[in-house]
Amino acid sequence: MVLLADDDPDDVFFMERAFKHSTLPNRLFVVPNGLEALAYLRGSAPYADRQSYPLPGLLVLDLKMPLMDGFQVLQWLKGRPEFNHLPIVVRSGSDFPGDMHKAEALGADAYWVKTADITRLTKMLHELHARWLNGHRKGAPDSAGLAAQV
Repeated sequence: MVLLADDDPDDVFFMERAFKHSTLPNRLFVVPNGLEALAYLRGSAPYADRQSYPLPGLLVLDLKMPLMDGFQVLQWLKGRPEFNHLPIVVRSGSDFPGDMHKAEALGADAYWVKTADITRLTKMLHELHARWLNGHRKGAPDSAGLAAQV
């Protein structure tokens, strides 16, 4: 299961469309901000039922969100060893190198600049599936370093 934290309805729409187009077996669950992402990851209400809200195999995180931004989510995750093996992909509208470096320093495994191009999004999803959702875990030999942006 993939948890997407993104407040932009258009970006969510394109990700959902790419998921459907990709035909990958992974389910996508969307939360609108960093506070909701933390509630989901902690299993706090309304996400306490792990049958309905299983822990994700991958977190896709926007940086610029209300209430709690992606950098704050990364900082929170950095101090939680129980999430050390959760791959985190930042998907942001920012291509500013400072944002990329800060995300990497806070534990992001990859950084992708947002696009509405369904072909590029589908390619990204297939790469994410192959790298982290197809039986591989963070920390495996093929998951070292920050991935190139698409």
